[in-house]
Amino acid sequence: MSVLGIDEITFGAADLAKCRQFFLDWGLNLVSEAAQELVFESLNGCRVVVAHSDKPGLPAGVEPDPTLREVVWGVASPADLALYRSRIADRPGFVEAGERIGCTDPNGLAVRLQLSQKRALQLDCAKTNTWSERPRVNQPSPAYERARPVEVGHVVFFVTDLAATSAFYQDCLGFVVSDRYPERGAFMRCAPEGGHHDLFLLQPPEPRRGLNHVAFTVRDVHEVFGGGMHMSRCGWDTELGPGRHPISSAIFWYFVSPAGALVEYYTDEDELTADWQPREFTPGPTVFAEWAIKGGIDGHTRRQKNAEAPSGRFMTDKPKA
Repeated sequence: MSVLGIDEITFGAADLAKCRQFFLDWGLNLVSEAAQELVFESLNGCRVVVAHSDKPGLPAGVEPDPTLREVVWGVASPADLALYRSRIADRPGFVEAGERIGCTDPNGLAVRLQLSQKRALQLDCAKTNTWSERPRVNQPSPAYERARPVEVGHVVFFVTDLAATSAFYQDCLGFVVSDRYPERGAFMRCAPEGGHHDLFLLQPPEPRRGLNHVAFTVRDVHEVFGGGMHMSRCGWDTELGPGRHPISSAIFWYFVSPAGALVEYYTDEDELTADWQPREFTPGPTVFAEWAIKGGIDGHTRRQKNAEAPSGRFMTDKPKA
């Protein structure tokens, strides 16, 4: 028995109109719209809810809005749900409403569990030719004009008590530590076998509670680039990217979100099993990113933002000195 992944997240924000446009540009489908709530879906049915900060019944945030108010984790069966109920029934903020149960984690976040509503998908993805393996034959790699995220792949929070918060997810929900920043951070996956992390908890030098980012999985590296350039053309600000994380191996691109903190396109993370032994790292720029572009790529010129636009000439077509 194990948690399958993120089924739904809820943001609290005041500017719903701006959030609406942002997540449409991001590539989500708007499935429901009301005066105080927007509901989006990814390709596999993972839901992103943006609720107005004044909406009644919205769980308290761990920081002022805009931020993430609630994370709903999906499970496979009623038996799983009953198991987790027995583990969290005595936790602060325990709730049981319909087919959803939940509590408040030690960092103050509303955590919920439900039978997973996500759909299984088979998607065409780019194959990569290496020196040793050549799976792509007579077929060019795709180029994307924009991204269509598959799901919410992971969430990252600043915490005030790393030990207590990580213990909650391990002991109550069965999460497994993938890698660590000793006494500073824990990369955690839902089950022994799966992607590198579904949750990252980070305790800064001056501990505080808050959202760091929400990450959306896309099908391949080319969709990271295509999605990022589309967001750039739409006028949204890059925080960092594209780039590559050496710890998880993922290719990323981060944007500033009107719903709070950052959102990330990512792909090609490490796949782990129970044989994986967690590593320990010291936080630093080269640990966070093997390489990265500050400010992103301009979607029109296809060059680093604010770089000289292409002239159409061959790069070596220059007069000799």
